[in-house]
Amino acid sequence: MRSSFRLGRIGGVVVGLNVSVLFIVLILVVGLAFGRFPVVFPGYSLTAYMLAGLASAVLFMVSLLAHELAHALVARRHGIEVPQITLWLLGGVAELRSEPRTPGADLRIAVVGPVASLACGVLFGVLALLVSGAPLAAGMFAYLAGVNVLLAVFNLVPAAPLDGGRVLRAALWARWGDRIRAAIAAARAGRVFGYVLIALGFVQVLTGLGFQGLWLVLIGLFLVNAASAEEQQAQLGATLHGVRVGDVMSPHPVVAHPDETVSGLIDRLVMSRRLSTYPLVDVDGAFLGLVTLNRIRQVAPAERATTRLRDIACPPGDVPRAVPDEPLTGLLGRMGGCADGRAVVLDTSGRLVGLLTPSDISRAIQTAGLHGNDPYPHPRGADLAVPPRDRAHHRDAA
Repeated sequence: MRSSFRLGRIGGVVVGLNVSVLFIVLILVVGLAFGRFPVVFPGYSLTAYMLAGLASAVLFMVSLLAHELAHALVARRHGIEVPQITLWLLGGVAELRSEPRTPGADLRIAVVGPVASLACGVLFGVLALLVSGAPLAAGMFAYLAGVNVLLAVFNLVPAAPLDGGRVLRAALWARWGDRIRAAIAAARAGRVFGYVLIALGFVQVLTGLGFQGLWLVLIGLFLVNAASAEEQQAQLGATLHGVRVGDVMSPHPVVAHPDETVSGLIDRLVMSRRLSTYPLVDVDGAFLGLVTLNRIRQVAPAERATTRLRDIACPPGDVPRAVPDEPLTGLLGRMGGCADGRAVVLDTSGRLVGLLTPSDISRAIQTAGLHGNDPYPHPRGADLAVPPRDRAHHRDAA
């Protein structure tokens, strides 16, 4: 889920809004200002109802942000990078760059979100009591208290990608000792729950509760799609288990200099080599950006002779980076953005040593099952960076 607007940083995590959030804000403002509040608290002006509806919508989004921030901060305590949080139509998404290493860490990261929502519910409940002399304000805080409690309870349903699905995954991981198997089971539970919501939504539509039913159908479709994607990701992780970036990267990539023109690159390489990616490096081999065929095509023919590669390159800070010994599965989730699904592989000094493209990953998947025996036996899902003799200690610590 990509951000349309960047709000800033909180605790080192970038916070953004997807444009779809405006839709849910509009629904809340209209529904509260013209529906709930005038019925429950009559006698106020339209302006008062509008302000109360807008304040409720904003505070609800703040509650969602608190929920996702709780996930992000606990994840960072467990060594997981969280570059961004995005608020969107159906809630929020905290982008975790890697997976928890133990069931205990998985459980703590998952459960802290609903705990944060419950805390918000308690806070708004207390505020409702404190302003009980102002019925509209008290009603607004009481509404937010109820919504946050409902959000916490709903998120604890044991179905991925809900937080309860993560709790289920952690419990099954601890029991089976196999994170992949646990993730697949949690994802399938999420898909079943999504289909149940879709069915309930259609029943509500047929019985006259049109909008509520359509909302359930929308949530159910999201859960089904997200759970299916998680199951596919888990199965891909099983396929690529133990594979390192250095095993599948293309070493010694063909490079270009940032000051070379687009037409110069086309004449020198593009028309004669079957390549789609050109890393930019300086004379010392330091990585300075990435140019792809898609970016080259966007330059008008009349401007190619005067446009330098540095002007069209994906900036080095926006290109996914890896080291040769990094697990390939940890990199896959980062391969997006302006790099067109590519990543660069650097050594400890920051010099370019390889390139990873969708073709490299596709070949790794196609050849993963061709080994005579499985060099990475079960149980899977423990801390892959920990030698076998130390794994028991790390599990107990979880």
